[in-house]
Amino acid sequence: MFKALWLDRSDEQPFSATVRQVDDAALPEGDVQGRVGWSTINFKDALALTQRGPVVRQWPMVPGIDGAGTVIESRHAAWAPGDRFVHNGWGFGETRWGCLAERASLRGDQLVRLPAAFDERQAMAIGTAGYTAMLCVMALESAGLKPGDGEVLVTGATGGVGSVAIALLARLGHRVVAATGKTADEPYLRSLGAATVIDRAELASPGKPLQKERWSGVVDALGSHTLANALAQVRYGGAVAACGLAQGADLPSTVMPFILRGVSLLGVDSVMAPLARRQAAWDRLARDLDPVLLESMIVEVSMEEAVDRARELMEGRSRGRIVVRIG
Repeated sequence: MFKALWLDRSDEQPFSATVRQVDDAALPEGDVQGRVGWSTINFKDALALTQRGPVVRQWPMVPGIDGAGTVIESRHAAWAPGDRFVHNGWGFGETRWGCLAERASLRGDQLVRLPAAFDERQAMAIGTAGYTAMLCVMALESAGLKPGDGEVLVTGATGGVGSVAIALLARLGHRVVAATGKTADEPYLRSLGAATVIDRAELASPGKPLQKERWSGVVDALGSHTLANALAQVRYGGAVAACGLAQGADLPSTVMPFILRGVSLLGVDSVMAPLARRQAAWDRLARDLDPVLLESMIVEVSMEEAVDRARELMEGRSRGRIVVRIG
């Protein structure tokens, strides 16, 4: 038996989220069995835990798209008992049982080796949000962004993606501008490396299709009008890495930034990214992310507290990274 966060819903009963004991025999098929030490709550996890989005597609479900732990058993050639792993995405918590549980049934071809620079708790302080932030930075670099090119905008700055993106970009030598609606968190954002903090309201309403050029690059986790305005303000030849839709899935923009300023819109997916790109991102995180700054982002909770924390995240009352103590 193992402890798990259990989501259930049916025609006969309303949605429920409870911590319960689950029989090992109920675990789905997998060629690696893992003991999960730590998990986390990302935006998608919060949607599932609060039922504010159609994330879960099979019931009952164990949520948790992220997990870090140790291999117990393996039928995969690349993994052996005792190996440390990180899991991100791949439909966990949606169509396959996830990692908000003491045990997880995994697929060896989908696991990343935990870099020696991090312990399991730190890996989940990064989680999908931080790993996505690294993918965004790598995408901007591939598009030509270099330190000294100009200001780099990070939207949703107090969130998981935003917090890690600020820390990464600042350490790499970029001048970072953080957009947030939480003015009280300006000291936090500056401690991560933000040179300037602006009110997200400057970007959140409908704007002109072309505006004054400002940003050399953008990391956007919000979508909708924020993304449209960011595109309209990007300097000639600059790029935007888009990875989220916290404001909305729409994009009320025009082709003008693309055809008149040569702006690039770079889509960043973390859920189904190839294993080689995942490992490269984690290797870069081990090199470029300051563990001291990472610690300042962490809110640590138990599995029993996860649902309440998910509600806070959805209500905009959370910042940084929520790590869940499992083992």
